[in-house]
Amino acid sequence: MTEMVYGAVPVRDGEPILPKWWRTIDKWALSFILMLFAVGLLLGLAASPPLAAKNGFDPFHYVQRQAFFGGVAMIAMLLTSMMSPVLVRRLAVVGFLAAFVGLALLPFFGTDFGKGAMRWYSLGFASIQPSEFLKPGFVVVTAWMLAASLEINGPPGRTWSFALCIAIVLMLAMQPDFGQACLVLFGWGVMYFVAGAPIVLLVGMAGLVVVAGTVAYSNSEHFARRIDGFLSVDVDPTTQLGYATNAIREGGLFGVGVGEGEVKWSLPDAHTDFIIAVAAEEYGLVLVLTIIALYTFIVVRSLLRLVRERDPFIRLAGTGIACMFGVQAMINMGVAVRLLPAKGMTLPFVSYGGSSVIASGIALGMLLAFTRNRPQGQISDLLSRGRAR
Repeated sequence: MTEMVYGAVPVRDGEPILPKWWRTIDKWALSFILMLFAVGLLLGLAASPPLAAKNGFDPFHYVQRQAFFGGVAMIAMLLTSMMSPVLVRRLAVVGFLAAFVGLALLPFFGTDFGKGAMRWYSLGFASIQPSEFLKPGFVVVTAWMLAASLEINGPPGRTWSFALCIAIVLMLAMQPDFGQACLVLFGWGVMYFVAGAPIVLLVGMAGLVVVAGTVAYSNSEHFARRIDGFLSVDVDPTTQLGYATNAIREGGLFGVGVGEGEVKWSLPDAHTDFIIAVAAEEYGLVLVLTIIALYTFIVVRSLLRLVRERDPFIRLAGTGIACMFGVQAMINMGVAVRLLPAKGMTLPFVSYGGSSVIASGIALGMLLAFTRNRPQGQISDLLSRGRAR
């Protein structure tokens, strides 16, 4: 009946999965994602050898691991992008429940690796960060709740999603991981706004965030130290922000040259949280702007395709994933240039890290699945039909 009313793209009965996937996938977004991953490997070659030498490994040990994690991420992304939205939702719910339990058990079985935040499970040969896998699942579950609340006599999905969001934010704040907590809250706010939330409510929530930040500043030494460092007029040149600022300044327009950068020998997180500083120093502003353009193209391209989507669940879930992906990149780069306080957040698909890369692959696979061409007419088609009658 929907296809009779709105019109439909012809569906080829019995079409194999791969040809159908290739015909309906957003090839531009897929190309940008692959380019972003290639940039990540390039920067891994530049940033990780000092860490490998420090730990007694081969120079390209971490690059090889990143290539392996990236290969797993690519496979996960492509397989997820071939799924139907219903199957994506079902698997996302299962994944979310597993990640939620993992997040809840972190205080008992997790480790901080000496970084002052209990965020990981150590497996000996690798580590897992549950919050990275929680984010895409949370977006899908929240979108499902919000879409259900829009139906006649539907459940109170908005209330449920808000309660779930607050529970996750509190668990993340206890680690402490205020960056991920803010990102989760932002993702929920974006989907809630798209679902039709009044702007007054969102402004009120922003006020509550300010109050919560004030309380955290007064009671958390970890949080207060980072805020004080951000607000300080002078930047200590021996801190991570000091090294990153100097590297970006030295890089200029075209960089100091491949392999000639010095910041990777000083920054302990040059291959993860501050990898954009390595890019700026060795390759200059040109590569940094290219990276920003790739993130922008992926997010804007996805949002433009989602605007045409009629299914509320697909529209909400796709918007949440796209916005969280873009904002995480903005936060990481904003910290490196001292526009934001230090958050300990990776640059999606570029920074080193198994959990981050694989979770990003799953999230982008979901986004590609949600933005595939589906049998549905344009709103303009419906209007023209109404005028014809």
